[in-house]
Amino acid sequence: MSEAKNRIPESSRFSELAPVLEKYAKTPGSLITILQKTQEIYGYLSLDAINFISEATGIAPAKIYGVATFYAQFRLQPIGKHLIMMCQGTACHVNGSESIGEAVSEHLGIVNGETTEDGLFTLNYVACLGCCSLAPVMMIQTGGGNETYSNLTKDKAVGILKELAAEAKEAKA
Repeated sequence: MSEAKNRIPESSRFSELAPVLEKYAKTPGSLITILQKTQEIYGYLSLDAINFISEATGIAPAKIYGVATFYAQFRLQPIGKHLIMMCQGTACHVNGSESIGEAVSEHLGIVNGETTEDGLFTLNYVACLGCCSLAPVMMIQTGGGNETYSNLTKDKAVGILKELAAEAKEAKA
């Protein structure tokens, strides 16, 4: 790495990322850790963040983007306030998760991988949440942590989303 690439670039926009880069930028094999920490801070990996990381580490933006798109854990778009992880594992599938997912999609007006226009919900289908005895399940991640909802029906799932939307509306008022 050249000396110019060994310094952390100046940017108030990415000031929260500076300590991460100070710790990991010069450590070989730490790109995934840097990307994970970046996503923890900002919620996703923007192209600007990728370019900032590139400047600090000397790793080409194309390589960083390649790593970010290879691993399913990374997001390149912002997610909603509530990330819905709809289980599609075998136990959930045989207990109706497909029709529940369709009801959720219809209610929210989005499909897997999309975020509602108001930024409140993002829907992601996942392979398994590890709650097979409670199937079908969905987990909803919020700023306060994860909440798992079990033994779902279409009506129960939509009711949960209506409740979360009402709470968000109250919080704005």
